Amino acid sequence: MKKLFVFFIFLLIIIGCKEKFIPSLQSPVTGYLVVEGYISSGAEPTTITLTRTTKLYDTSNIIYEHNAQVNIVGQNQETYALFETGNGVYTSASLNLNNSEKYHLQIKTQDGKEYASDDANVKQTPDIDSLTWARENGGLKIYVNTHDPQNNTRYYHWKYEETWEFHATYYSSLVYTYDQNNQPIGVAFRNPYQSVDTTIHKCWNDIKSTNINLGSSEKLAQDVIDLPIIFIEQGSVKLSVLYSLNVKQYALSRDAYLFFQKIKKNTEEVGSIFDAQPSELQGNIHCISNPAEVVVGYVDISQEKVKRVFIKNSDVPGWNYKMVCAQIIIDNQPDSIHKYGIGLNPTTVYTTGIGGAVKQFFATPEINCIDCTLTGSNVRPSFWP
Repeated sequence: MKKLFVFFIFLLIIIGCKEKFIPSLQSPVTGYLVVEGYISSGAEPTTITLTRTTKLYDTSNIIYEHNAQVNIVGQNQETYALFETGNGVYTSASLNLNNSEKYHLQIKTQDGKEYASDDANVKQTPDIDSLTWARENGGLKIYVNTHDPQNNTRYYHWKYEETWEFHATYYSSLVYTYDQNNQPIGVAFRNPYQSVDTTIHKCWNDIKSTNINLGSSEKLAQDVIDLPIIFIEQGSVKLSVLYSLNVKQYALSRDAYLFFQKIKKNTEEVGSIFDAQPSELQGNIHCISNPAEVVVGYVDISQEKVKRVFIKNSDVPGWNYKMVCAQIIIDNQPDSIHKYGIGLNPTTVYTTGIGGAVKQFFATPEINCIDCTLTGSNVRPSFWP
């Protein structure tokens, strides 16, 4: 008992000595400029996002850099302007740049500071050969496959967007009717044709990648890539009906690859003393008006190659997606509704009486079980089959 008492005293002393650590890093009040995106050399528009860094303990929203002058400039001084479309996003028209010329990005912020990236060569991006998938550990893993027969690319970066169709568990054709005290006293059909409301039954959701997906064939004899890009857990709603993955591929210079590799290690692989430790990020963007100022980002010039794959629920037998929903049967009269139906949501007719009047109906306690628009959009994507 004495040893146990000493142990607890020692533990309390250790806990009492813990203090909140706030690193004494010096940065401008406005934060450092962060530049994200590629100069697109093909038919796709160039999109550059400008934001500002925040302090580690700052939980505020992202600080976007507005009203900047952003241009792409070639060695022959040919200039292409980018215009802000909102939230610090600056976009150009299609450029179709000269592959034999070098280009750089110029930025002038509203406080008068000027920034520029180093001149960069145009990189040719090979096509994505295929997107394949396989069942692994009960879930589904999707692979990106590409190659460069000239063995010139070697370094790759991928972004992707997931889109999936999902359905509410139950159809709904009924709504409550209310008395003057706003108490439910019966049900009525949602529409004159007494059909179910399909506008709240079928929905879509989408997510863009936030992790950094890199690949390299530097150590291989052939420039061939076959890498997993995403894993979907078994039973995920993403594959409850129909799922789509749209992958964008970019060829990188070696310096750009090393920069993004550091970003990946600093943001995704730092969690313990055994993980890679944070390292200094040295990009190719500089503050011309103040060379000592830190700028975060690397702007490369690359084509964008795109590939999309669709996967149906029937392609993954035994997926076992389930949404926890339940229904009860309620008599369509005030006493029964007041006793059993308060807080519930009518779904469909169970039995009818004279003249087709609703005698009994189904109801569920979870509104999400009948209205998919609470967690998604009922606007069908233009590319959806």
